[in-house]
Amino acid sequence: MGKYERIVTRFPPEPNGYLHIGHAKSICLNFGIAREFGSICNIRMDDTNPTKEEAEYVESIITDVHWLIDGWADKHVGGAPFYASDYFDRFYEYAVELVRKRKAYVCDMTPEETDAYRRLGKASAFRDRSIEENLDLFARMKAGEFPDGARTLRAKIDVNAANVWLRDPVLYRIRHASHHRTGDKWCIYPMYDWAHTLSDYIEGITHSVCTLEFEVHRPLYNWILEALELREPRPHQYEFARLNLTYSVMSKRKLIQLVNEKLVSGWDDPRMLTISGLRRRGVTASALRGLAYNIGITKYPSMTDMAVLEHTMRDEFNRTATRRLAVMRPIKVVLTNYPEGKIEGLDAINNPEDPNAGTRKIPFSHRRFHGNAAAKILSVASGWRGAAQVRLHH
Repeated sequence: MGKYERIVTRFPPEPNGYLHIGHAKSICLNFGIAREFGSICNIRMDDTNPTKEEAEYVESIITDVHWLIDGWADKHVGGAPFYASDYFDRFYEYAVELVRKRKAYVCDMTPEETDAYRRLGKASAFRDRSIEENLDLFARMKAGEFPDGARTLRAKIDVNAANVWLRDPVLYRIRHASHHRTGDKWCIYPMYDWAHTLSDYIEGITHSVCTLEFEVHRPLYNWILEALELREPRPHQYEFARLNLTYSVMSKRKLIQLVNEKLVSGWDDPRMLTISGLRRRGVTASALRGLAYNIGITKYPSMTDMAVLEHTMRDEFNRTATRRLAVMRPIKVVLTNYPEGKIEGLDAINNPEDPNAGTRKIPFSHRRFHGNAAAKILSVASGWRGAAQVRLHH
């Protein structure tokens, strides 16, 4: 056996909007790995920002994920959805442990000052506070004693690190806001890197697969695991290139703007590249999985032409859709050399791409052909002997 007894992946969306087609690629990758190795993939809500998250988004995410993998990898779902908020108590305990190890401190600088100091590689004046003072201030932060933005808990790493994410990053911030699951219990909330890393460890994730923009976060991911001296096996982060489609908008911020300004009918507007919008448009789950499979996984950013999505959809429908004929603007047609009153059924193929789809009967008679597509209808009757003499009645 290798390093891990079992491969465990996860799909960790932030519930601050509906999932889009870019998420579909990540879903297919993470659940595809689980399926290939006969293991599981956890659905985890990264619900650490209460000012932007809603229960509606949680429900939509669960619906979209199960629709996309239904009948394909549902058995590889790691139980009910997980929530980062379920681990808030453990996150706090780990943070206290980090303070006790002199690897974290409470900083009084404003967010603007913190960003400026990190860019310049300058150390905070509060970096060398004692363990006792840090523990006291952090407990008072948790108790709600200070206003939003007054203090943060920062990791004590290296203010001059080449990677800016290692320049004493913020681990906790004060935010007096009600959470959709924990209510008003907490007024300090963990930052993404802290919550994401520890959630992976707590859940026993082995392969934490992220998009390329998180590649620079990986050293911090590893630092957190090592600083806390967490036992092996530890999770490892891997990166892949996200899905970018030409002529499309997939930024959640911009999609929310379209919805809020009522420029679209909602998150499931067929013009939106959200999974719910594509589903309403008629795109099938298997077509989206086919798209994710066909474009593959790379380590370099690229742009996929919208035509690839359209081709995948056409190919899917060409293989699965039954053929039917409809007359939109009828025109009366009379076959003058065909016996009046006689009706015979002609075989029409339901799907030329699928022999198992069978055939259907189309009636052929003296006066049964109506429509501006009369020539197409007559082509179905290619088995009738003799040339049809046609008279059109306008």
